[in-house]
Amino acid sequence: MTQRQAALAGKVTRAMQQAARAEGLKPEIIRAGVGQGTLVVPANKLHRHLKPIAIGRGVKVKVNANIGTSPHDISLEKELAKQAAALEAGADTIMDLSTGGPLDLIRTNLLGDCPAPFGTVPIYQVMTEARSLEAVKADAFLDIVRHQGEQGVDFVTVHCGVTRAALPLLKKRVTGVVSRGGAFTIAWMRRHRKENPLFEYYDRLLDIAREFDLTLSLGDGLRPGCLADATDRAQRHELKILGELTHRAWAAGVQVMVEGPGHLPLTHIRRNMLLQQKYCRNAPFYVLGPLVTDVASGYDHIAGAIGGALAAVHGASFLCYVTPAEHLKLPEVEDVVDGVIASKIAAHAADIALGFPGAADWDLKMSQARRALDWETQIKLSVNPRKARRFRELSQATADQCTMCGRFCAMKVFDEKFE
Repeated sequence: MTQRQAALAGKVTRAMQQAARAEGLKPEIIRAGVGQGTLVVPANKLHRHLKPIAIGRGVKVKVNANIGTSPHDISLEKELAKQAAALEAGADTIMDLSTGGPLDLIRTNLLGDCPAPFGTVPIYQVMTEARSLEAVKADAFLDIVRHQGEQGVDFVTVHCGVTRAALPLLKKRVTGVVSRGGAFTIAWMRRHRKENPLFEYYDRLLDIAREFDLTLSLGDGLRPGCLADATDRAQRHELKILGELTHRAWAAGVQVMVEGPGHLPLTHIRRNMLLQQKYCRNAPFYVLGPLVTDVASGYDHIAGAIGGALAAVHGASFLCYVTPAEHLKLPEVEDVVDGVIASKIAAHAADIALGFPGAADWDLKMSQARRALDWETQIKLSVNPRKARRFRELSQATADQCTMCGRFCAMKVFDEKFE
């Protein structure tokens, strides 16, 4: 029985109880959300030592960290270090996007060391290991999902909404298709002159997902890769299809969330969230950023955090982090930390704006510590205590001052301690 099937039967599972405890909510709230489709609790039956979480409406906004090798940079040790750093920085989930080296070995090692929900993009392994595009049969798209489900993966990005009907809509795009999974799928369809197997054989995919209680993350293979392509016909066409597939997944007892853009001007974000809610009936929305400008190379984690905060306020419930290395190179450990922290700030800001119970308490405690000039408590309450401590130590300030204002500290002056 999947989490969704249990929820619909009125049963609160152990995973739902654990997720509810982490949110400070009653388990019945989680059960009801999973039954309605507004929440997911990704929890593959074969993922040992998993600490389940809830993603969706009525719970805190969550953050995902992408890690993984490339054909030019293959190191299991580095990826294990990235995963550990991401989790320490507060990432709620991990996705392995490896495209270089022994993929099964890398994935099983990462998964075995990950207590958080763990996701993948199965088509990456199909295309990375294929001898040629011609050699890839339609069944490979489904077989690899089963294979990764057997390994214990909790959620998979599957680009089921990329169909042949959408191809003519891409002709006027500035950046074409920027999703690797979407591009792989289109390349296969063009070469074989057939429909996307994940769309054509979607019922088979649902059977596999139900068997392992895999949560489907319906990928946005046609997401805009620049502001000029935002909310275009191709993107909207795919989103409508994902809405239809969401309903079919729910009917099959499978948990589902929907992925979204991408690059969006600030003025497009609210509209995109509303479109997703309309077509997908409030299924959890998982957004990459969104990046609100195309020129932030080296600072894309900031562009993504700006967009992510606004998206979450308007309905997104899951933010995929963006690192400073986005568009430039494979991220290093420090890039991963910066990406997670930026997205955590965005998620927390949205939790406050949405009035999530207790969200603003953290900020109040920080304000009280600042008022008291309690530097140690300020450091402990910081979103990145390690960095806060390093800055404080580098300042060589006295116990009751920082080097910004020194003896002219406004709070000290206000308290009439100025001489």
